Amino acid sequence: MLYLKGKSILITGGTGSLGKALTYHLLNKHPEVRRLIIYSRDEQKQFQMAQEYPSEKYPQIRYFIGDVRDRERLIRAFQDVDYVIHAAAMKHVHIAEYNPDECIKTNIGGAENVVDACFKTKVERVVALSTDKACAPINLYGATKLTSDKLFIAANNIKGDNPIKFSVVRYGNVMGSNGSVIPFFINKKKEEKRLPITDPNMTRFNISLQGGVDMVMHALEHAWGGELFVPKIPSYKILDVAEAIGPECEKPVVGIRPGEKVHEEMITPSDSFYTYDLGKYYTILPATHKWKLEDYINTFKAKKVALGFSYNSGENEDWETVDSLRTLIKEHVDSTFEI
Repeated sequence: MLYLKGKSILITGGTGSLGKALTYHLLNKHPEVRRLIIYSRDEQKQFQMAQEYPSEKYPQIRYFIGDVRDRERLIRAFQDVDYVIHAAAMKHVHIAEYNPDECIKTNIGGAENVVDACFKTKVERVVALSTDKACAPINLYGATKLTSDKLFIAANNIKGDNPIKFSVVRYGNVMGSNGSVIPFFINKKKEEKRLPITDPNMTRFNISLQGGVDMVMHALEHAWGGELFVPKIPSYKILDVAEAIGPECEKPVVGIRPGEKVHEEMITPSDSFYTYDLGKYYTILPATHKWKLEDYINTFKAKKVALGFSYNSGENEDWETVDSLRTLIKEHVDSTFEI
């Protein structure tokens, strides 16, 4: 088990959906954590989060205003931190397309700063969050996150004798996260009884916030350094999401937005050379690593996938249905949702 007693953990982008879910998990499931630092640049979100997690009730929590673009602020924030979870990013595809320089500064420059700050402090483990859009990217957001993934993975090769371990977790759409399709559709249903469909053939991977939390905790505990973890999760069809939320609503097709794919990938055939099945997860291992592959395979009972294997939301074997989506929405997104 991951030893958390007396440890100090920092979450960049800690006021986001996953950051808040991680905060809930760590404060309620691991009260032995010595200090939990929420690092983000939005003071209003930190103010709101502090109402939910006040320091009087949770004395281990700290709120740091800071931007991952600010290397010196990161170095200061990382003092006496053991584990870093890097969740900060610009994430909206169409906004990144319109503001490419800002996306690059945050997603690539920010990743470089986090890596550098970790080397200049005594951080032991780092888990960086990725996205399915980083796999064979066609938009700037995906391209910047792929670059970020490469930076964190390559950091394991330049650390010298430093025992720090960097790893990455990649997953699909988080159910109910800020700006995602399900809360968007729920609001559209309430406002105008109209659910705009970008493409009737569109599919996406689906993971709950708790599923994302579990992945991060798995990587913190088990990563040897350089792995990119991918969960085995179901897909959904956008038309099924619309039917689950508003069967009575109008569903006009409005066309794909700039930079969008019809189907998302998390593992390409080219990745299959380095991909292993761990049971609950796949892992894409680094081409260069400082540990023995045979030892890794034996430790985790890892099985090499077939050459040419790929993992695509449109060709997935596991699918959500209209009924299962309604149940999940009520459980994970809106407890007042009527099934």
